[in-house]
Amino acid sequence: MIKKLCLATAAIGVACAVYASGPVMAQKADDSKERGNGLLGPIVDSSDAPYGKKQCSIPKSTLGQVQSALDEVVASGNGGLFTPNMMWLSIVDRQGVLCLVTRSNAGGAPSDAWPGSRAIAIAKASTANDFSNYKNALSTANLYGPTQPGGSLFGLNNSNPFNPQFNAQGTGLGFVPGGIITFGGGVALYPAKGGKVIGGLGVSGDTSCADHAVAYRVRARLGLDQTPNSDNISYAATGNGFTQPYCLGAGKDIIP
Repeated sequence: MIKKLCLATAAIGVACAVYASGPVMAQKADDSKERGNGLLGPIVDSSDAPYGKKQCSIPKSTLGQVQSALDEVVASGNGGLFTPNMMWLSIVDRQGVLCLVTRSNAGGAPSDAWPGSRAIAIAKASTANDFSNYKNALSTANLYGPTQPGGSLFGLNNSNPFNPQFNAQGTGLGFVPGGIITFGGGVALYPAKGGKVIGGLGVSGDTSCADHAVAYRVRARLGLDQTPNSDNISYAATGNGFTQPYCLGAGKDIIP
């Protein structure tokens, strides 16, 4: 609803301003519209978001395979707190444009994945894409160690903050939400050995160790795992180097 507010002041007389009585993001999309093929246009009007809507460069045929791959992978064998794992998954293209956000299914319906993990999944996809290239792949699990105090990349977490305008479910597709997360769950996408990165995939909803396992395995099912080097998780008690500590312990956390 549009309203007009008028204020009387001694200096300028009567001043009026037109404003919207509801939030900027007035339209709400349910999860069923947000998930799946990544083709839903963003809910935020382009006048309210930086640079406007962009076209995702990852093929629709690839995005169309993501839901089934995710549902198959979360069934079992990834460690973590839940079986099946309850996950959010996101994909961004090489420019950081958000192409897809979805949740894993449980019993034919979207799982009860933590709502806060949606933004984390997007940030993980963005991070893996942002810091991988055709010569070196870095998963977000690899970034844990060097971003700790005293590490060579300490402070990286402050470099590309997530845009809170896209926190609401149903928003962000076609825009660049950004974000930095430096624990397991984000991997870069490589369609061919020695080829270029085409984007990033992020998963969140369980321990970061289980998140990595799911992301790593979904990427493999999509055939986008032709990395120039191994970006698999490496566990260490202290997270020295490009490693990450265990989440639940050596007997429960896996290396996919």
